[in-house]
Amino acid sequence: VQLQASGGGLVQAGGSLRLSCAASGRTFSSYAVGWFRQAPGKEREFVAAITYSGGATKYADSVKARFTISRDNAKNTVYLQMNSLKPEDTAVYYCATSSIWSRLQEHFISWGQGALVTVSS
Repeated sequence: VQLQASGGGLVQAGGSLRLSCAASGRTFSSYAVGWFRQAPGKEREFVAAITYSGGATKYADSVKARFTISRDNAKNTVYLQMNSLKPEDTAVYYCATSSIWSRLQEHFISWGQGALVTVSS
């Protein structure tokens, strides 16, 4: 599976953005998908994940109630709706697929190239 993240950009604090992760390959709907982010000078961290069917989701505490992950398997796309953005959300956001329901990076096998999100104060 090849992944392409898009939708990043510059937004003011309190604003919203929606990231998309488009996948190629007919097996996309068989995988859980996660979003991770890496801020400048920091390690990459888990943000959110969704099961292959979309029936379950999980979030990092730092984004819970502000971010929503969803998927449309008919379009081979996973979304990350980000509301009430804060400057500390500034990072490169990556999507990845996993055959394991996990938030651990080592369980994710295919990674997209990343989308830069910049939140100004």
